[in-house]
Amino acid sequence: MLELAAFLGNPGREYERNRHNAGRLLAEYLPFYPSLNWQKKYKGLYAACEGRHFLMPETFMNLSGESVFAAASFFKIKLESILVVHDELELPLGTAALKFSGGLGGHNGLRSMKACFGTADFWRLRIGIGRPDSRRPGQGGHEGSGEGIIDWVLSDFGATEMTLLTPVLEAGAAALATAFDKGPESLLPEWNKKKIAG
Repeated sequence: MLELAAFLGNPGREYERNRHNAGRLLAEYLPFYPSLNWQKKYKGLYAACEGRHFLMPETFMNLSGESVFAAASFFKIKLESILVVHDELELPLGTAALKFSGGLGGHNGLRSMKACFGTADFWRLRIGIGRPDSRRPGQGGHEGSGEGIIDWVLSDFGATEMTLLTPVLEAGAAALATAFDKGPESLLPEWNKKKIAG
């Protein structure tokens, strides 16, 4: 059963609407978000609601695992009961996907999770942000090069992009609430890769 959801991203106002903060943005769409009392704990912002734990690491993305590990250790939460919400370059904007374990895809937040826990066996809710070489022709190096990734993930979503992202965040937040009530397995296979907008 799911016990802890961690929303990955970078702290600070300058990063709030960055593509890399798609995970943190989703938290704002939780149906019970207004009632959550966020406190500075476990190297992040922590809140609880009816036995459900929520965490926004404030260690910056590259050290996200330290915050999640601190909270999980305190509450004795097993890794398979943790779900990490994060941005995903390999999914186009307008899509999301739920998976358990698997590769890290070069994502530094996931790398930090594996480094701290010693394994990648945790749930992930992946929010598609697309790749720069497929969304900005002529920028970010030749197609498939991966150049320009850092600038891409640390840039803000545009207004048009938000019209595609918002329904993903809404649907993802509702799915997360279901995952707490019925277990993340209940969302499979519908959420293996789900196109929500666009």
